[in-house]
Amino acid sequence: MIKVIIADDHPVVRKGLKQILEESHHIVVEDEVSNGQELLEKLHTKNFDIVLLDISMPGRSGLDILKQIKYDKPNLYVLVLSMHPEEQYAIRALKAGASGYLTKESAPEELINAIIKVSRGGKYVSSSFAEKLAFSFTDDPQKPPHEKLSDREFEIMRMLASGKRVTEIAEELFLSVKTISTHRAKILKKMNFKNNAEITKYAIKNNLMIE
Repeated sequence: MIKVIIADDHPVVRKGLKQILEESHHIVVEDEVSNGQELLEKLHTKNFDIVLLDISMPGRSGLDILKQIKYDKPNLYVLVLSMHPEEQYAIRALKAGASGYLTKESAPEELINAIIKVSRGGKYVSSSFAEKLAFSFTDDPQKPPHEKLSDREFEIMRMLASGKRVTEIAEELFLSVKTISTHRAKILKKMNFKNNAEITKYAIKNNLMIE
């Protein structure tokens, strides 16, 4: 049996996922958590085969949690299940160590197939995204500007695009206002923008806005 732990901050989503996975004779949901810190603590006390991880939970960034998991337990498989389109986070998640990426719009059968494939050491992304992924790891000068950003910069860029002030972002990410301001300056420089309005316009055009 494939032992899974579900990490998602919505109880209804966790319940639905558990019902879906219990339909498979190969998978058992051993535990569930509602935030990243709780997940890391569970991983130190129990053994699992796969983490089903939502990267949009409150508190610490989901990509940071993913990197911490792979640092603490490099052989543990992580399948990201997110509300964000693949174009936004899949490449970053895979580079951070995830074994697969699925959107929450995926069919239940696809989720089960993905877990089984990942448990066998494989990688999983949708067939429609696979071709795009093949070119993402090359050093292509034509890559869109947001792909030049670090994971933290990308996260802050999306928050700025949604209209959040530097002070709000600092509070939400538990960072200093000075740190966020520094990140903002780097974002503007890397993307060759002058202000937040240009960031917002770019985010809308490239489907990067926070839902």
